[in-house]
Amino acid sequence: MPSDVSIFFRPPGGWVGDVIPYFWDDRFWLFYLHETRSGVVDAGTSWHLACTRDFVDFDYHGEVLPHGGAEEQDLHAYTGSVIEHEGTHHMFYTGYNPAIRDPATGAPLQAVMHAVSKDLLTWTKLPQDTFHAPADRYDPADWRDPFVFRAPGERDFTMLIAARTTTGPERRRGCVARAVSGDLSTWTVTEPFSAPSRFVTHECPDVFELAGHWYLMYSEFSERFATRYRVADTPHGPWWTTEDDGIDARGFYAAKTASDGERRFAFGWIPTRQGLRDAGAWEWAGDLAVHEITAREDGSLAAAMPDTVRASFGTALKTPDPRPVNGSWSIHGDTVECAAPESLATLWAADLPARCRVTTTVSFSPGTRECGIVLRGSGDCDTGYFLRLEPLRHRMVFDRWPRAEQGLHQWQIAGDVPHAVELERPAELNPGDSHHLEVLIDDSAYVAYLDGQIAMSGRLYDRRAGGLGLFVGDGAARFTDTAVHVRTEGRDG
Repeated sequence: MPSDVSIFFRPPGGWVGDVIPYFWDDRFWLFYLHETRSGVVDAGTSWHLACTRDFVDFDYHGEVLPHGGAEEQDLHAYTGSVIEHEGTHHMFYTGYNPAIRDPATGAPLQAVMHAVSKDLLTWTKLPQDTFHAPADRYDPADWRDPFVFRAPGERDFTMLIAARTTTGPERRRGCVARAVSGDLSTWTVTEPFSAPSRFVTHECPDVFELAGHWYLMYSEFSERFATRYRVADTPHGPWWTTEDDGIDARGFYAAKTASDGERRFAFGWIPTRQGLRDAGAWEWAGDLAVHEITAREDGSLAAAMPDTVRASFGTALKTPDPRPVNGSWSIHGDTVECAAPESLATLWAADLPARCRVTTTVSFSPGTRECGIVLRGSGDCDTGYFLRLEPLRHRMVFDRWPRAEQGLHQWQIAGDVPHAVELERPAELNPGDSHHLEVLIDDSAYVAYLDGQIAMSGRLYDRRAGGLGLFVGDGAARFTDTAVHVRTEGRDG
């Protein structure tokens, strides 16, 4: 695999929207909503497909579920799920056309739609199976993202639907509706699957079992614009919340999962930012990101880099000897230690490769306020991107400096903003413990992992070049095994 090949999958001529992962025939079939940003209003959204066995090499198949015409319900074929039953693959998806409206409210209707296939490549739509929200209970404009599963020991199939009730505070009507069917064609809407009165909606619902617990995963844009999860002892609840109920931060959305029978992975997208600028608004769709998820003893979920992705970075670059910039540093081979009250930095001045994996292991003394790594830093580390551990606040954050374009005055540098506020993850950071940081960088996209447990994704737009730095503030820290890895040349594509 040449080092200039993208790490995160993005299709030619488009971006990855919501992913509908499906494991079949010893590989992952990643159906996804294909975003072209053509500028044409309501040009239509279709499902495309990429297959992979290792999340390193992808076989792109292009469009597999075409969207409907201008007068059809599925002008936009939005998110859903795929399930096999008696030798046939069943696809359930959202149909949306802003021109088709509810006669009672005037709101554009969303609908659940059905298609079938024998080979996962050619699909036959079954428009007669289309159904809408019961207007007496649910908002007809929010009836999407059908997820179908059959719980162990049950005859009927259960469908989860991202929906909104017709009563209650406007911002808290989101729920996961439930429908049941014995034949995958006719569905009966029953009581809600989950209705916590917390969010605007629960997009892309997903249910799975892992290590003896059941999980309900969904994405919300009310508070954090993030993928959250709930835990239960049965596939139908009741659902409870762990201390950390997310698997990433703002830069990873609409995650859905699939298992190969042994391991489970979450598939989401790293959104682009408007104008390809760090300060640009987050946009819908971007690059595919994949986390392996495991369950901790308390039922919470951990997110890690897939082993196959890590193994593809088989070449470690020889880095120059570190050069202290300020503060007190002690350098012995690959071990770097520093201690002083002021913020400190040391730098490998050579530019980081545009696509690489950066690793380091850090431990720190009690009372240390911050420590971490600088990505694409300037020669004095005064500017760059900062992946920062904050032990006193029990979190990992992403920051950049400067945080904003400086105004006419010295103080106009966004010093009152603590970090990129959408990009923080809670973390248990104890003095004396060793913490392993690894970061995948793919041009403008990155995913950072802490201790193989905590993931945080985002973008690096404004600085496309710069070196690697280490820093500590108000304390002491010890860094070991700091390295930059690139993809192994000659890997089969």
